Amino acid sequence: MTYELEIQIEELRAELRNAVDGAERRQIQAELEIAQAELAIAAAEMEGLVEAEPPF
Repeated sequence: MTYELEIQIEELRAELRNAVDGAERRQIQAELEIAQAELAIAAAEMEGLVEAEPPF
């Protein structure tokens, strides 16, 4: 799962570098931030820092 997120992040970064329209840049930036947050969560889950299931 993390590999796919890393690929997605790199693709979004490339799109962001090539985007010229302001609205498009904001949309890509938002998607990039979400993907980076998902990657951080996935990495924390893999390292056992966060539980994937709720405690109840």
